[in-house]
Amino acid sequence: MDEKQRKTINMLTLAFGIAFMPPIWAVLAPFIGVGTGAVALICAGLFVANGNRRQDSVKISIGFLLGDLWAYIAVWVMETLQWNPNVELYATLFVMGGLAVIIGETFSRMIFTPSWLCGWAIGLTIMGPMKVNEIGTLPIQIGVAMLVGVIYVGVGVDAFQGMLVRRLARGGAAGNAAGQTGGADGRREEALEK
Repeated sequence: MDEKQRKTINMLTLAFGIAFMPPIWAVLAPFIGVGTGAVALICAGLFVANGNRRQDSVKISIGFLLGDLWAYIAVWVMETLQWNPNVELYATLFVMGGLAVIIGETFSRMIFTPSWLCGWAIGLTIMGPMKVNEIGTLPIQIGVAMLVGVIYVGVGVDAFQGMLVRRLARGGAAGNAAGQTGGADGRREEALEK
């Protein structure tokens, strides 16, 4: 199979995976009380940008959840301070951003710092315009959507696409040997070459 065919199969299987799986979450999210379902797509995007590295899914998830918590704390701090709003914003982002990087990089085996910062930005975008007493269950909804993004959309679509590629490339047992370990792109390339 030539390079163009491999790219086409990868593109079409990814397109089908994205068309099939995330809409299921979009439909189900409101039924379980999650009004922030689209957050899952952002979080899945970071998982993919990290190379679909399944072995990083736990630390990416921890980073997102810390970012969610960090956003809530930032909103509380800015509401508590009685300074000029621009000074409050700058000081809060300065201190908390610096701390997030120091803590995340100190414990980099457990925390993916980019997901912490991304999660913090997501949380601030959603909760920032609100008063703390208006936030309610939003941090929980955001956290659930973040986990769904990494585990269901990120890992799930990656696994689903890998299965499709192996089935399409299978000419006997050729697909079975491909993709036991490593990143998704490598598994798909191996399956398509056979």
